[in-house]
Formats: sequence, structure tokens, C-alpha cells
Amino acid sequence: MRNGSQNGAGPLSRRRVLRSLASGSILLPGILSELLAEGTESLQAADPLAPKPPHHAPRAKRVIFCYMTGGVSHVDTFDPKPCLLADHGKKTAATRGQFLTRSPFQFRSHASCGTEVSELFPHVGARMDDICLIRSMYTDHADHTQATLGIHTGSVSVVRPSIGSWVSFGLGTFNRNLPSFVVLAPEIPYAGSHVWGADFLPACHQGTRVIPGKDPIPNLARRSREPGVEEAEMGLLAALNRRHLASRGVDPSLAARIRSFEVAGGMQEEAPEAFDLGGESDATLALYGLERGKEKGFAWQCITARRLAERGVRFIELIDTGSSSNWDAHGDMKTHEPLARNVDRALAGLIQDLKARGMLNDTLVVWTTEFGRRPFADKPDHKGREHYRNAFSTWIAGGGVRGGIVHGKTDEHGIKVIENGVHVHDLHATILHILGIDHERLTYRHAGRDFRLTDVAGNVVHDILA
Repeated sequence: MRNGSQNGAGPLSRRRVLRSLASGSILLPGILSELLAEGTESLQAADPLAPKPPHHAPRAKRVIFCYMTGGVSHVDTFDPKPCLLADHGKKTAATRGQFLTRSPFQFRSHASCGTEVSELFPHVGARMDDICLIRSMYTDHADHTQATLGIHTGSVSVVRPSIGSWVSFGLGTFNRNLPSFVVLAPEIPYAGSHVWGADFLPACHQGTRVIPGKDPIPNLARRSREPGVEEAEMGLLAALNRRHLASRGVDPSLAARIRSFEVAGGMQEEAPEAFDLGGESDATLALYGLERGKEKGFAWQCITARRLAERGVRFIELIDTGSSSNWDAHGDMKTHEPLARNVDRALAGLIQDLKARGMLNDTLVVWTTEFGRRPFADKPDHKGREHYRNAFSTWIAGGGVRGGIVHGKTDEHGIKVIENGVHVHDLHATILHILGIDHERLTYRHAGRDFRLTDVAGNVVHDILA
């Protein structure tokens, strides 16, 4: 229920509108007494988005999950391999008859920690003291759709709930007037809406997609501009919905549907202001690299993510591109350049802004992609790279994670993980752990089985925690 409808004060409160309807014989006295008797506790008891206690003390309260579509090459961004340059054009047993391929980009040390990062990410490189870089990620599939499902749901074969939906289900929301899980995506990624779907979890935990532009969420304008009218109508509707729910006993699906409609109504109060960047200072816009008045681009997404985090949204995902014109560089690695320019400054600005506002300590920022790209090719002069599931890079900042470190290692050519491998299940288990959730205890009974995000695997990567 929206906060405003629980308040008995005001000229057109829920309580007053119920009494006026009763005086006009619209409501029978028995129904009136029942509706007026409903208290906040009974309403919240049926609320599937009500805040829930974590399993243990959390390091972070919320997540900003930055997903780069198409498969970012690890050996061209965050995992430098001088031996690729020295051995360019050679074959090894590990390449199975194919030719090692050097990177066209230069790497250099950054920040006081000295972590080496490609020239594609100079701004992110400057923030490496705040970042934990994982160079030993691997996944189970080298196809875009399956690997995209894997990094989001833990399953590469069958559609399952997204990690954002699991977090919403496990912890609930801070703000009843905004969704607990928001996805800022200009285009549809591989696997479509399954990326933010709730699948068998209650529907209210599904991500709400926001499309950058003048009208990021359609139909948010209030039907009535007169103060109190819509609050009264929503209060009455909520009371009737709760009565309907109570008459049917325990019905999680109905409760979730009612809650979804209530969130939609509540968004009219807070969403327009959250998506309005007009009040941001020139200095803040410049930090992210956003031109004033511009309503699209990854910089807009990053500032909006910070604003949603400030307003209590639990899980925010940023998707940079869609299923075309992305990081899928089969023909030429130089196509990584404009994609990196689109996100580099904004990502660094997000970390710096969160830190300056005292939010980085309890906000976990995750940057990832679905898989890496091969350090070798079938021709010695080939400029692109194919999909590669055996090694890629991910980084994490904030949320009690150790900044300025590198975790894991690939071999001298970036072909295989040789130290501290981190599977997608391990990444998910670690994210949940940082939020105070035991990934083995966060389960949902479906089709006769207790499902979880990490399936029957996953280990928390304790070495990266401060």
C-alpha cells in the first residue's frame, strides 16, 4: 500500500472517503467497519515486498549491476598479456592449431595500486584503488543467449529468475513507491526480458524496464491534479483489494499482483522526480560526462542509478546496448573503442560520486559481461575475436569489497584460468553474501523442488572481502 493511503490525516484521507461512501449508502455498514478496522500490520503482512531481515549482517544494502552486452574481450581491457604481443602469429598446444593474436591496445599501470588497465578505460583505470578486479571468471556456455542467461540467472539451459528478482524476493524493498528492481536499458539484450524476469517467483519481483529518453516510464502522469483525490481513490481500492485477498486465504500470486498495482500507483508520486536530472549540479553532470538536458546515454543511466539508489531501490541494472551493435567484435577489435568511450567516464563518475556522498560503503557496484573473447584466431592477421567462455574479467567496487586488488589469474596468453577461478555461481554467491544473504538458504519451492540462484553450486569468494 502506498504510504499516503495509510495516513488518516488530510481532507481526503482513506478513512474519510470510506465514511463519505458509507453515508451515501455506497458501502454497507459491515463492510465499512471491516475496511476501517484494517491496520498497517495486516496490510504489510500480505505484502511480498515488505522488508525482510537478512541471514547475517550485510556489507551492502543495494546493488548497481552494470552489464556490457556482447562479450567484452578480457585481453584487450583488464587482463594485459605481453606474451600475446611477443608470440603473435604463433601456434601452441593450447590454441589447437590456431594463431595467437596480440591486442591492438596499450596497457599501463593506474592509481596507487598499480593495476594495469587498457587504454580503452582510462577513467575506470584511475579509480582502481576502489575496485577489486577479478581476472579469473569463467562460465558454462559460449552462445550469447545462454551465457547472458547464465550471468543473470545462473542457468544457461532453462529460464530462471534473474539475480535482481532473487534479491528483491530475499530482502524486499526500502521504498514502497518505487520498484525494488529497476533495469535501465535502451535496447533489448540477448535473451530478451528473461534478463530481468521473475519466472516462478512472485511477479512483483520482476524488474521494471526503464528506457532512457523523454518518457522513460510511460503513463506516469496523474489522472487527477486535485490534491488528495487520487490518494483517496487508491486508499479505497487498496482496502477492497485486501478484503478480497483475505477472503481467499493465503494466495501469494494474488498478493503479488495487488502489490504490483500498488507500486505502479506509488510510482506516480516518486518516479517523475527520480528521473528528472534538472536539479543535478553542473559539476555532477561533468563528472559523469553528461550534457545538461540530455536524456539518453550511459552517463544518464549512471546518474539515474545513483538517484534510484538514494531513493531505496534495492537492485538497479544498467545495460549499455542491445543484441546488435555491441561488444561482439568478430571482425575488428577496434569496435570496442566507441563502446568503451560510451561507458568509461560514466562508470568512473558513478564510483567517485557514490564515494563522495558516503554511499559506496553500502552500495555494491558490479561490472561484467557474459563471456570473454579468444586470444587466438584461425588466421594470423585476423583483427577480431570469437566468443570465449573459459576466461573473462569482472570488477566489483564498494560494499565492503577490498579495493585496489586483483583476484585470480589466467595463463600468459589469457587462454585458461590458472589461479583462483571464479565461476558465475561463485560471483552470484558472493553478491548475495555481501547483501547478507546465504545463497544456500535463499530458496523457493517450485515444481516439487527447492530452487536457488546458484543451483547446487557456488562458493563465496571471501578473499575479496575487506
